Amino acid sequence: MTFDSVTFFVFVPVVFLVYWMLPTTRAQNAFLLVASYVFYGAWNWRYVPLIFVTSLIEWWAVLEMEAAGPAAPRRRKFWLGVTLAVNLGTLAVFKYLDWGIESFAALLALFGLHPSIATLGLVLPVGISFHTFQALTYGIDVYRGRERPTRDVVAFLAFVGFFPQLVAGPIEKSSHLLPQFLRARRFDSALAIDGLGQMLYGLILKCLVADRLAEVVDAVFDAPAGRGPWAVLIASWAFAFQIYGDFAGYSHMAIGCARLFGFSLAQNFAYPYFSRSPGEFWHRWHMSLSGWFRDYVYIPLGGSRVPWLRARLNVFLVFLLSGIWHGAAWTFVAWGAYWGVLVALQGSVGPRTELRSPMGHGLLPKLTDLIAALVVFHIACIGWIFFRADTVEIAWSLLSRLPDLAGSALPTFEELRPALVPIGLIVAWEWLCRHQLHGLVLRRLTPMTRLALVIVALVVIADCGVIRTVPFIYFQF
Repeated sequence: MTFDSVTFFVFVPVVFLVYWMLPTTRAQNAFLLVASYVFYGAWNWRYVPLIFVTSLIEWWAVLEMEAAGPAAPRRRKFWLGVTLAVNLGTLAVFKYLDWGIESFAALLALFGLHPSIATLGLVLPVGISFHTFQALTYGIDVYRGRERPTRDVVAFLAFVGFFPQLVAGPIEKSSHLLPQFLRARRFDSALAIDGLGQMLYGLILKCLVADRLAEVVDAVFDAPAGRGPWAVLIASWAFAFQIYGDFAGYSHMAIGCARLFGFSLAQNFAYPYFSRSPGEFWHRWHMSLSGWFRDYVYIPLGGSRVPWLRARLNVFLVFLLSGIWHGAAWTFVAWGAYWGVLVALQGSVGPRTELRSPMGHGLLPKLTDLIAALVVFHIACIGWIFFRADTVEIAWSLLSRLPDLAGSALPTFEELRPALVPIGLIVAWEWLCRHQLHGLVLRRLTPMTRLALVIVALVVIADCGVIRTVPFIYFQF
């Protein structure tokens, strides 16, 4: 079951109606827990027990950690180690073990050794990286004394398995989301209407932007041989907006869906392609992951409080780990290292508490801001080539063709249209809406105008259809 499926749009209204009919918070939490496991089980029911068992161990181990108290630091560290081992161990086995075996075999081959080493062929549980990082925040924050553990196991399991953001985030800190499961919730029609608008905007980004551009991207990256420099450049532009439409679209739908049930999730994207520096880009892109690495890796390493070279190394390590988090492949390692060097040279990491309005408040940007944003966008596109390519060799091959742009014939409008039309539309729309949390903030419009815009958007989506079913990109992480 995915956010752009018919099944989901039947599932959500049913869950919504039953949820708000329940008389108590505990009953609502229990129902959300069951609904979340049904949602996840629609992908692969065999992995539902994995989520349940690991979450239960996390809850129990943290209670034991708290029971040990400050007088028993070794016992507290032991139970923290249990939570880390369960979460990171599960992630390591399912996501990295086969890659490690294959990489070890490739290393032996360099020395002329070719032993028969078999991989386990494990199927990666969808969203395991998101689920793992969210669960880790709870144990670490309780250990640090920043949060009190809960004895309400149903609320905790519902927090870890909350279906809107279970498989692709935003990655929520337990200090933000868990208390929302522990307090009473009342239906707010204004919040629900805005949530529907944000879900619709996410659907537009996914169906009208990401899925439109998938064909352009796949034509080059799946068959790179013989592609000219302009084809590579256009495909890199297309992928930049495909992955944005795909992942930001999912995030908007997750946040909007959570609002239907009275929950507030963290903002995950803040118009990143209007950024004017590599550091600002990462203040605005996948903000929940950047914040996670800032709080649980960068700051514990010493952050910026250490000597200059060590601080730059800390930034580089954060982005290298971020690349590995995204996938078990050397292309992701290269992508993380690339951004690590760029942001380390600038010297910042993690989202700011308050983001400035991107590129000012005027209708037209300053020329210097526009040039800076275009430079940063193309810096991001170079990184996206590594992210999308199947191998590092293919990525280098595609990049090596770009210097020949000046000597190549310009593409025709018909060649540009499949990519530039959806890109141009979304850039123009988001420029006008860049001061809002999402592109369909309609509070100043009358109810009839809101309804008309929603109907028009749905008709446009239905009329365009889907070229082909394109899975959400971040489901593989």
